[in-house]
Amino acid sequence: MFAVIKTGGKQYRVAANDILTIEKLEGAAGDTVEFAEILMVGEGAGATVGAPFVEGAMVVAEVVEQGRARKVLAFKKRRRQNSKRIRGHRQHQTVVKITDILTGGAKPSKKTAAKKDAAPKAEAKTAEAKTASLFTAPKGEPDDLTTIKGIGPVAAGQLNEQGITTFAQIAKLSDKDIVRIDEAMPFSADQISDWRDQAKALVAK
Repeated sequence: MFAVIKTGGKQYRVAANDILTIEKLEGAAGDTVEFAEILMVGEGAGATVGAPFVEGAMVVAEVVEQGRARKVLAFKKRRRQNSKRIRGHRQHQTVVKITDILTGGAKPSKKTAAKKDAAPKAEAKTAEAKTASLFTAPKGEPDDLTTIKGIGPVAAGQLNEQGITTFAQIAKLSDKDIVRIDEAMPFSADQISDWRDQAKALVAK
């Protein structure tokens, strides 16, 4: 038996034991997630099509891992303006394994329910990890990072949230630091290296 589920604004055809990558869901590896928006369930002539969803149907899955897709770069250049901008983005994704397709209002097994009860603890740990910044902001007044070409108000705010508040910090970034920022934030390594060069010039003044 298969089902068509809706999650993250997309539709997926799934069957038991299928492994698929979807838009990010909250939860750690081993947690159980439930999909209640079922567009179709069954097989052949006995398939039920929802209007828009099938009443009493549910698909249960187990979180395999949390990850991110390959980085996508957006490059914008203005002719004869000596202006270019690069923005990077890595979409957060969740890999899940379909464990059960339920119909007629059936509920997940006790084993599944127990895993679901453990989810709040996992979410708390995830929230803790999110609040930890990459760097420790130095004491004193922060610099106006928008002085660096390529850093706008939004990017400056994102850098501040990660503990980067001064030109000196950016100027002293190591290649390993740049890799860390590249992996955790929507900026490319080339972009951060350019900011580092500009920050060195500002600090030297």
